[in-house]
Amino acid sequence: MEKYDVKFKKKFGQNFLKDVSIVSRIVGVADIDKEALVIEVGPGGAIMTRELAKVAKNVLAYEIDTELQEELNKRICGFDNIDLLFCDFLTADLGKDVLKYEYDNLYFVSNVPYYITTPIIMKLINSGLQFKKIVMMVQKEVGDRFSNCCGSRDYSSISVLLQYYFNVKKEFLVPRKEFIPVPNVDSVVISFTERKDKPFVSDFKFFEQVVRDSFQFKRKNLRNNLKKYNLDIISDVLKKYGKDLSVRAEALDVDVFVDLANALYNK
Repeated sequence: MEKYDVKFKKKFGQNFLKDVSIVSRIVGVADIDKEALVIEVGPGGAIMTRELAKVAKNVLAYEIDTELQEELNKRICGFDNIDLLFCDFLTADLGKDVLKYEYDNLYFVSNVPYYITTPIIMKLINSGLQFKKIVMMVQKEVGDRFSNCCGSRDYSSISVLLQYYFNVKKEFLVPRKEFIPVPNVDSVVISFTERKDKPFVSDFKFFEQVVRDSFQFKRKNLRNNLKKYNLDIISDVLKKYGKDLSVRAEALDVDVFVDLANALYNK
């Protein structure tokens, strides 16, 4: 079991894994090839970073807490394929940062800070980088939102956006007792692999906006949530799927939102 001689900071969502067997399972899910570059956010105590470095060509880890620098450098001593960047991942220029590396495939594997889970995944999507696989450990409730399909109580705008881009899979649960300090929630490991069959979207930013607006008020139907758009066009699209403007966003799958966005964008 790993022990950490650090001051944990709640503001950075610091909950470190203590069992390397859990980390090994996460790395196994990623199935990383030996010529890969792996990006990690929040290496914390480097328990994951070291395991990643054993199977990848290079690991690029982003850590916002500069007070961990001395501890992290000690913990990765002996690895010459790990680079630590002490900065805010959300403001980093990913495209520029990966230019120095030669790699066959790009992966993202991380026990992400829960408070920035959605901004991280949206940054990865908007980076323009091609990830062979993304593996994240997230709060269980967030994992449900990411992976649940239409009709589910946890289905949301982020569910639609992620399921447009990726095949999303819940891999395994990680109980809260596996962390130091113990958080108030359990966690789940989620994997994302690129959808090869994703439908054409005329403009992704516009698609994203339509999706977010559709879910703006959970209890309201599309007539109310999308009233700033052309409702006649929306009605015509919904008819193709046997729906009307009284439907709520949670009842529509990804392809319906694609058709809605494309029809509105190309009006």
